[in-house]
Amino acid sequence: MFGDGVVAQVVLSGGENGDYQSISWGWGLGVMLGVYTSGISGAHLNPAVTFANCVFRKFPWRKFPGYLLAQTLGAFCASLVVYANYKSAIDVYEGGSSIRTVPGYSETATAGIFCTYPAEFMTRTGMFFSEFIASALLMFLIYALKDDGNIGAGPLTPLGLFFIIFGIGACFGWETGYAINLARDFGPRVASYAVGYGSNVFKAGGYYFWIPMVAPFFGCTFGGWLYDTFLFTGESPINTPGAGFLRLAQPKRSVWSNTYEEKHNHMA
Repeated sequence: MFGDGVVAQVVLSGGENGDYQSISWGWGLGVMLGVYTSGISGAHLNPAVTFANCVFRKFPWRKFPGYLLAQTLGAFCASLVVYANYKSAIDVYEGGSSIRTVPGYSETATAGIFCTYPAEFMTRTGMFFSEFIASALLMFLIYALKDDGNIGAGPLTPLGLFFIIFGIGACFGWETGYAINLARDFGPRVASYAVGYGSNVFKAGGYYFWIPMVAPFFGCTFGGWLYDTFLFTGESPINTPGAGFLRLAQPKRSVWSNTYEEKHNHMA
């Protein structure tokens, strides 16, 4: 709500009530407050972060589908609230209550309030790399904040995440809008389609919509691998013989599962 809300305010006011830096602030604050709110569940907020934690931090794989659904549904509902709040302003900006347009198809497009669209000059490779590198930074720095064997951030982790998101937005956000999150992008994209923006929300940017769905998984996994390879000294598949790859040659659950617990039978 904070992220889409600040974009709405900047776009619909024509830049009079905020600018690009305001968007970086708004998204940083939104993530920080989201972590404070959802800390009881782990505060992943991002399917790619959940995925990386399944790979590197013993988070149970069985929970991944539920987290993916909850994160995406949360973003979907939040974007609808933002749309309802700013509907009148959108009507004025677009030129009518029945006009809803997408970046690349109109000079007064407002679909970018809800999800990301690439700059016109971006190539497909550039789009993917931009989301990949931003996602890798995100995961690498999250692990740095959470690593008590390093400096660690402890209870200040949410504040540290504010600066991570602000920094990514300020330094790497222009080209693709730094979605770095399937749920944050796809949920609101579907919501914008549902409220009348039409199929162009998927066609824009040469069907760009799949890149923020896929690239964050590769980026976050790479970022997690980088941190565990070069800095982390705790328990991780990377810190096992063969950097975890030897597990692939031993197809036993006791070897490859990161949640396996040996069960013992006790005689009465």
